[in-house]
Amino acid sequence: MTFTGKATYDSGVGLDELAEDVSDIIGIVSPFETPLLDHIGDPKRSATSTVHEWIEDSLLTNIGQINQNTFAPDPETDTSVKVDDSSIFQIGDLVRPAASSEVMFVTAITSGTNTLTVVRSYGGTSPATLANNMILHILGNAALEGADAPDARFTLRTRRQNYTQIFTAGIEVSGSMQASRAVGIADEVDYQKQERMREMLRDLENCVINGVAPTADQQGSSSTRRSMNGIIHSLLSNVFEPGVGTIPSGGGAGDELDEVVLNAALKEIWDSSSGAIDTILVNGAQKRRINSFATGSRAYLPEDTSYRNMVSTYESDFGVCKVILSRWMPTNKVLLLDSSRLQVMPLQGRSFHYKPLASTGDAVSGQVIGEYTLEIKNESAHGLLDELAV
Repeated sequence: MTFTGKATYDSGVGLDELAEDVSDIIGIVSPFETPLLDHIGDPKRSATSTVHEWIEDSLLTNIGQINQNTFAPDPETDTSVKVDDSSIFQIGDLVRPAASSEVMFVTAITSGTNTLTVVRSYGGTSPATLANNMILHILGNAALEGADAPDARFTLRTRRQNYTQIFTAGIEVSGSMQASRAVGIADEVDYQKQERMREMLRDLENCVINGVAPTADQQGSSSTRRSMNGIIHSLLSNVFEPGVGTIPSGGGAGDELDEVVLNAALKEIWDSSSGAIDTILVNGAQKRRINSFATGSRAYLPEDTSYRNMVSTYESDFGVCKVILSRWMPTNKVLLLDSSRLQVMPLQGRSFHYKPLASTGDAVSGQVIGEYTLEIKNESAHGLLDELAV
């Protein structure tokens, strides 16, 4: 056959003469990534009840606080010190006021008035000027040789809980659609399973971050849907705002995220927890703030052809933190997390799965279903920076 040079766009060629050319790959436009779930990983176990509980305990505290407004002009004559709670002290304790070099020795305790009788300038240390609300660090107790055992002291274990939340989506494909050959799809039911699964994983991460349990009938009822408390609504101890309390103001208007604000929050969490923050969860706006930390010190060589403006790991004195970008984080918040204390776990036998349903007509019916909860141990080991500029 001789070559004619005829092209597809020449006159006389109709669309009915051309084979249909459609890619077999279907692109998903909607966002469905789950960076936090990927970072936390699979749980070590499953929940065994719709009310998931865990036990927490703490050590006896070694920090007290002065509760006294007037003091003698000569620091060494202030041998009676009132505190918020005298029960945390013992006779024989060595106590250091705040960041001073003085050490005081506790010789008597009056529990009714929360008063400590102390020896000032113990061991020749220089006396400090005491003040109301000053922190008292208990260095340790000096016991007498041959003395009887002291009274037993202990902390009370506490039970924490969260609730499982059911995630489900229905699937129905007509018999004709299932039998037909569709572009890019080998099995319509399987494709619908995958789509609904992606949606529910997306929603699971969103609820793990932002979820809230109902105020009444939290275990659920015939009229109340059960929902889990997410990380943000589980944090009570370490919720910080720039310019409030011990957190300094940030740059700009004072409520921007900068290194001073971030490190102050990390230090507060480190002071109250035995762990270390290893995860900083942010949205796009606050991620750009963190990226800007290094802008002023970034240098380039003449042969560099790529400009990079990204911080994926932030290393401070209080931990090496992986910075994770999640579109489900609120724009004015940053979560500071110890990922070793977080688990997203399914109710036993209720991880995401497909459940066929009885067909009531010429269709394949089913649902994708799963039931999950969040376990957040030691909420004081995590923190939240709130009310940040966006």
